[in-house]
Amino acid sequence: MSDRLTAQIAFLTEADKLKSVYRATNVLDGHRKEDSGSHSWHIALYALILSEHANKNINIDRVIRMLLIHDLVEIDVGDSPIHGDHDIAAMEAAESSAADRIFGLLPEDQATAMRALWDEFEAAESDDAVFAKSIDRVQPVIGNLETNGGTWPEYNVTRAQLEDRVGWKVAKGAPALWDHLKARIAKWFSENG
Repeated sequence: MSDRLTAQIAFLTEADKLKSVYRATNVLDGHRKEDSGSHSWHIALYALILSEHANKNINIDRVIRMLLIHDLVEIDVGDSPIHGDHDIAAMEAAESSAADRIFGLLPEDQATAMRALWDEFEAAESDDAVFAKSIDRVQPVIGNLETNGGTWPEYNVTRAQLEDRVGWKVAKGAPALWDHLKARIAKWFSENG
């Protein structure tokens, strides 16, 4: 039992490093960039509160678990902003290696289960994963809307780019949520873009 606890505590200690990975988006009061640990907590809360808007039957417990672990790979590879320029294949390979290392800190049964859940999130094929991806994508949009565009001007984001990189992913798992935001998005881009 002590070996198991040692491994679990090692994983949890490593996971704390996610609090030191800063994202492109700002916290809503604008005083600093959001860290990935806070992002993971916030989107888990988003999922809990917005689960009734999923367009399929989902298991909210599984969705929350996915969202709590989905960005742990950023401990090794950092945040890759959705509107940034990066080599997708290289990023996916680096994230997969990071998942091997980080989840590999856990006892084998937990490592296997967590890695499978992370892989499911990344594949975004199950109803749970599609909704989780929708929530992961919508939180920064709402943050940018709440902060007068947030980082959109910095990344030269256009309305078409937002729809292409984010909109359809949100609409795939929570169409009512994306429909609700479209008017605010259109208004911001008509006034600022």
